[in-house]
Amino acid sequence: MISGYWIPVLHSHLPFVKHPQHDYFLEEHWLFEAITECYIPLLRNCQRLYEEGIDFRFTTSVTPPLAEMLADRNLMEKYEKHLEKQIELGYKEIERTKNDMVFSEIAHFYTNFYEETRDFFHGFLNRNVLNGYRFFNDLGKIEVITCGATHGYLPLLSINEKAVKVQIEVAVKAHTKHFGKAPRGIWLPECAYYDGLDIILKENGIEFFFVDSHALIYGEPTANYGVYAPTYTPHAIAAFARDAQSAKQVWSSKEGYPGDFNYRDFYRDIGYDLDDEYIKDYIDPDGTRVFTGFKYHKVTGTTNYKEVYQPETAWQKTVEHAKDFHFNRAKQFEHLGAYMDRTPMIVSPYDAELFGHWWFEGPHFLYNLFKEIDTHKVFKAVTPSEYLMMYPKNQVVNPSPSSWGDQGYYDVWLNGSNAWIYRHLHAMADEMCELAYRYKNGAQFNTYRALNQMVRELLLAQSSDWAFLMTTKTAVEYSVQRTKEHISNFNALKGMIESGEIDFSRLEELEYKNSIFNFIDYKIYT
Repeated sequence: MISGYWIPVLHSHLPFVKHPQHDYFLEEHWLFEAITECYIPLLRNCQRLYEEGIDFRFTTSVTPPLAEMLADRNLMEKYEKHLEKQIELGYKEIERTKNDMVFSEIAHFYTNFYEETRDFFHGFLNRNVLNGYRFFNDLGKIEVITCGATHGYLPLLSINEKAVKVQIEVAVKAHTKHFGKAPRGIWLPECAYYDGLDIILKENGIEFFFVDSHALIYGEPTANYGVYAPTYTPHAIAAFARDAQSAKQVWSSKEGYPGDFNYRDFYRDIGYDLDDEYIKDYIDPDGTRVFTGFKYHKVTGTTNYKEVYQPETAWQKTVEHAKDFHFNRAKQFEHLGAYMDRTPMIVSPYDAELFGHWWFEGPHFLYNLFKEIDTHKVFKAVTPSEYLMMYPKNQVVNPSPSSWGDQGYYDVWLNGSNAWIYRHLHAMADEMCELAYRYKNGAQFNTYRALNQMVRELLLAQSSDWAFLMTTKTAVEYSVQRTKEHISNFNALKGMIESGEIDFSRLEELEYKNSIFNFIDYKIYT
């Protein structure tokens, strides 16, 4: 007998970053690192599981900005050059460490890692990471869901309801463009819910979404099963809530698995360790030290003293931790089953980048965990759609406004560091509505192009990533610059339309650089 259903969820997202005017742009490497250390390792292990006949299931968002970047020719050409540069550095490191028995082995390890990544990218993926997601999505092994069009923080955009509607409608269109069918589920940006959002989700064919635990615990009425069964909103959209116990066991660097002393230390990197002359071709051309991905040390302990990383030891640890996670979930299901009149469900959501990027061994942990589940068959991994087919009747609860951010509500995205952005976002949404109505019967071709680009600039300005990074004081300068840039672009385009004088070179530049959503039509704002 199956004692429970486990729903693992990975949120795969990066903000849209594209700077075609530069051969090297630091923030584009957010994408390159995520592809190399997270998305490809996860897909490679999916292929291993599939070829070995091991059953597995997980749900993953591929947000519209991420999908657009993964399908962008300019960015993917840069990514291929990045991979070749990594392999070049690998052979340079092999030569540098050839007389060092300790570091020579790890230099070979990384060179093999990047060569195997390139081979998988060129071979199985045919130079398009989305092909891997499509393959396993079509097999029913993973369920790919969408997110807000640009990860806009929906409760704070809802001053103008049309802004929220456009975020969802564009997201559904983008998902359909990249995956050939509309999404059944959505990862609400930052899991942020507000009363009435389910109406908009229903209008766009969304069947389920995810929230943090307190959204249901403090819902009206309180969820009878807590977070261990989904509930329906008043408009019949299923809400799945996070189980804090299983989530924390993995993501916590202090109490969870990633902090194990045998795992790779994220922060120790040869980009900072080696001398300038040697490493200059593999860091920012302006000399700024950056992570290269060549990390030779393990966590070791809580001090700055670090010992040499041993991959084989770390891989074995993922087996132990997979067994431990399986044991704890089995016990948790056994305990829950004694108090429930239906088979309990546990939802474990994580940022996808935890697996591989922040926790290098994470994809191997998931591989070994699915092997444990398939071997013992104590509980079963399923997707939300599969669960709703088994349990189509659920309690109706109006979720409490909430998010999965620090303190559980909205203040991460609205505080003294970032409050200034919202008067602009709200004014821009209002102006977009007015212009769309003015040209509701159509516009001359170049005006049409400018109106469409205004929508893109507005959507890009609405990204919750910028407000988040301002709060965490990470990449603050870039986040402020990006927000101001899109506001400025929007206003410049508006000025062109109102004056009747289109600056074609400026318009073409923006269309090429901020090229997200080639299907956009400004009339979506009418």
